[in-house]
Amino acid sequence: MTKKWFNAGWMQQLVFTGPATIAFSIIVLLPFVLGMYYAFTDWNGVADTVKFVGFDNFVAAFKDDSFRSSFAFTAKLTIFAVILTNVVAFLLALLLTQPIKLKNILRTVFFLPNVIGGLLLGFIWQFIFIKGFAAIGKSTDWHLFKLPWLGDEQTSFWAIVIVSIWSGAGYLMVIYIAALINVPQDLTEAASIDGATAWQRMRHIIFPLVMPAVTISLFLALSWSFKAFDVILSLTKGGPFNSTQSVALNIYTEAFQNNRYGLGTAKAFIFFLIVAAITTLQVWLTKKREVQA
Repeated sequence: MTKKWFNAGWMQQLVFTGPATIAFSIIVLLPFVLGMYYAFTDWNGVADTVKFVGFDNFVAAFKDDSFRSSFAFTAKLTIFAVILTNVVAFLLALLLTQPIKLKNILRTVFFLPNVIGGLLLGFIWQFIFIKGFAAIGKSTDWHLFKLPWLGDEQTSFWAIVIVSIWSGAGYLMVIYIAALINVPQDLTEAASIDGATAWQRMRHIIFPLVMPAVTISLFLALSWSFKAFDVILSLTKGGPFNSTQSVALNIYTEAFQNNRYGLGTAKAFIFFLIVAAITTLQVWLTKKREVQA
């Protein structure tokens, strides 16, 4: 009896999780393992012969000025994009959980940018920054719309931040809305009766109760910013003068344009370790602030 149940249980697991496990292994695990191997070789991506070079690629990666500058840009982008995207998403969620008209339509409108692909999103905003802002600046004579948004190091950085907020805030808004809806109304009503201000209710009741949503949203925003590639590729192509080149774009250029696949995978492995450490630290810190049921 036990043996039959054991076999039936294994068959169920094989049927339900087997295809997904196989697909995950082929698409994710196998390329990851092969990438780790190629990081220790001089393979150019097409040659039949592969020479083992040890840690030479990792040493070259740390000495690469463009790699270090792309890390600095990615870190700066991550700080601003993660904070501002979560703030905007939380404010939108607060607004759209109030009893206002058309809130369902507004939720749909704010979520729509997530339906648009990254490359298409970049090309749309490229047209807005170059053509749309120029037309508005010409008609209104406002200096803000006359800036070279994609032609200057500072303005191009803020252009990418704007697109990141616009594309990510709607998704995180849905997570925050789900958390805010589940906040017990009797707690906020009791605090209001006791004389607590709106800020006090937000700080001491609402915010601690939505911390699980904050953990998830920060994690997602961090991963989006660190992996920023398609929007930057279509918006600025890393320019001007590589000032907006993200780490992902630097790795892509190294591996597939410079044909130094070994060095590119070594950079990718370094990048993976750093991102894994930062996201693990973020989850650990925010989990500590969650209210335990």
